[in-house]
Amino acid sequence: MAKVSDKERILKAAREKQNVTYKGTPIRISADFSTETLQARREWQEIFKVLKGKNMQPRILYPARISFKIEGEIKIFPNKQKLKEYSNTKPRLKEILKGLL
Repeated sequence: MAKVSDKERILKAAREKQNVTYKGTPIRISADFSTETLQARREWQEIFKVLKGKNMQPRILYPARISFKIEGEIKIFPNKQKLKEYSNTKPRLKEILKGLL
């Protein structure tokens, strides 16, 4: 069983894209998402591209939320319905996302 410090060292090395070995065995770390999570993340892609094009610094957060910067503030949305409700209060955002929600 790996110790917490071993796990932290392994994850740090993986983040730095180094070759990772544990007790002499090379290991590969990869994201492991369920098909439902992958599909939910895919659903954000078009919105992500549009927000990125407007320099709103979008991020897709784990497991499948979107965040972006608007009016100097970072907003996070768990689903398209919540984003749509919020965009109804922000005419500029509503125009940017027209046809995507």
